[in-house]
Amino acid sequence: ELGLMESVPYLDKPPSPLEFYREWVSPNKPCIIQNAISHWPALKKWTLTYLREVVGPKVVSVAVTPNGYADAVFQESFVMPEESQMPFMDFLDIVEKKVTSRNIFYVQKQCSNLTEEFPELVCDVQPDVPWMSEALGKKPDAVNFWLGESAAVTSLHKDHYENLYCVVSGEKHFLLHPPSDRPFIPYELYQPATYHVSEGGSFEIVDEKTADKVPWIPLDPLNPNLEQYPEYAQAKPLQCTVKAGEMLYLPSLWFHHVQQSHGCIAVNYWYDMEYDLKYSYYQLLDCLTNA
Repeated sequence: ELGLMESVPYLDKPPSPLEFYREWVSPNKPCIIQNAISHWPALKKWTLTYLREVVGPKVVSVAVTPNGYADAVFQESFVMPEESQMPFMDFLDIVEKKVTSRNIFYVQKQCSNLTEEFPELVCDVQPDVPWMSEALGKKPDAVNFWLGESAAVTSLHKDHYENLYCVVSGEKHFLLHPPSDRPFIPYELYQPATYHVSEGGSFEIVDEKTADKVPWIPLDPLNPNLEQYPEYAQAKPLQCTVKAGEMLYLPSLWFHHVQQSHGCIAVNYWYDMEYDLKYSYYQLLDCLTNA
């Protein structure tokens, strides 16, 4: 059943906790939920002007890359972004194109950056999603704030979280694969590395030589090299657009590739998955694929 969805269904309102668990979490199926965050003050308040006034000169973490791809395979390495510390207003100058830069900037630090780096904004959203917290019997591990340029792209990967992804303004474009597509999705081991800006302003890739190699997906699902990875032709991707005011439920272990409109603002809630029989089935599939 996981592989037979032809599109991501819409719910016109949040379900009850029991219904959500039975119909979506337990069968591991994504959906887009409307009217789930319509009561958030952020939907009306979070303009770039408002964010500039509230956060302003505060120094925050910003991912900087030369090509928009952070945490992605590049030149046979798994390359992570340079994490720059910069005044938030300077970042907004770049997003609003008041300042030009040949680099790509993205506020995308996880580890609950909304609560850790942007506590001024927490009162405009919710510390958790009550019906999800009740359905799972736990609070989210992290609440993250996302804001960036349209050139910033998230490479294909999966997470061990039940993810509620809420778009406050703009749009997010998701390409999704169910866990059952794992046999058709290539993984390879890569040396981890980090982008560093040199004194002349150009980027260099610095290997983390003492770190273990990282398993990652080398394939670009928007332009797959089927000569190199012919199995991917058998995969069945789903595509959906999450608009302002909508929430995507992205189940644990689903592969996802993400693009966005310029200046898109989003908040997501990561709830740790249950390492139950579902996880064991995925691990079995993963091992059989590798074998």
